[in-house]
Amino acid sequence: MGLVVECRNLDEIEELIARRYASIRFTTRSQDQNRLRLTQNRLGPIALDVLDYSFEADYAVEPLGRVALFGVESGAFSHVETEGVRDSHGPGEVFLAAQPDRPYAGRECCARFSITLLEPALLSQVAATAPGRTDSPVRLTGFRPITPAAGQHLLHTITFLRDHVISAPTVGDAPLIASTAPQLLAATVLNTFPSTALTDPTTEDRHDAHPATLRRAMAFVDDHAHHDLTVADIAAAAHVTIRALQYAFRRHRATTPMGYLRDVRLHHAHQELLTTDPTLGATVTEIAARWGFFHPGRFARHYQRAYGHPPSRTLLRHVP
Repeated sequence: MGLVVECRNLDEIEELIARRYASIRFTTRSQDQNRLRLTQNRLGPIALDVLDYSFEADYAVEPLGRVALFGVESGAFSHVETEGVRDSHGPGEVFLAAQPDRPYAGRECCARFSITLLEPALLSQVAATAPGRTDSPVRLTGFRPITPAAGQHLLHTITFLRDHVISAPTVGDAPLIASTAPQLLAATVLNTFPSTALTDPTTEDRHDAHPATLRRAMAFVDDHAHHDLTVADIAAAAHVTIRALQYAFRRHRATTPMGYLRDVRLHHAHQELLTTDPTLGATVTEIAARWGFFHPGRFARHYQRAYGHPPSRTLLRHVP
């Protein structure tokens, strides 16, 4: 669990929200029964907080400067308004509060909700944009998910990262987890909300997606798999757009750049399992975390498919 802060005075609540997010002004009928419980969770460029209000209030918030997604667990937002768009949201729903540079207002009714914050640049890092051909960063273009199922998948991802990744003791010693988890979240957000991200390769991209591009990209990944890499980093090293890079991997290897990176890191984890002495206290979870695999079960499944047996057998092969 992250840092928990509680406030029972409306002025203190406004001050806390202003320090953590942006300037806010509440209007409520009750002046002596107001309580906020805030659980703070941060991992690199993302925050996965939970707010629990015990009161009903109208509110007006200044621009957050970040992508803010609200996931309602209980209570409701009877209305949320930004840029002339007005909507309402109840339990089980996730929505974009406002564009990062826009204020928003509304009414919350004893709402308990997650607030997920991303730096806008993170969306551009994982999106299939065309560097050099547009100056516009990737932005979300709708306030609701494209489908309810997509919204539920995003909420599950947020909950998993908050409750099982950020809280894991291995995260602090595994920088690849601190980079991979935000990328996973950003990719899920782009799959959940309509956006300006472009995914289809252009004619120029298809022309650039030749074997030489693939060789340059693979060599770069092979040499830098232990570093924090994004698909943009790999595309820059191969001197092509992200779409061209993705098309090259799909066309010549039937995978994605990040899928290839995962396989390379899996190989390194395998080599470490082979050379590590388990009697010195090493574990599969720790080794997997060092190579960016923050979900032990998922790592075990990838490993089983690649090597035909669980990773624990490799680590413990010489233990009597």
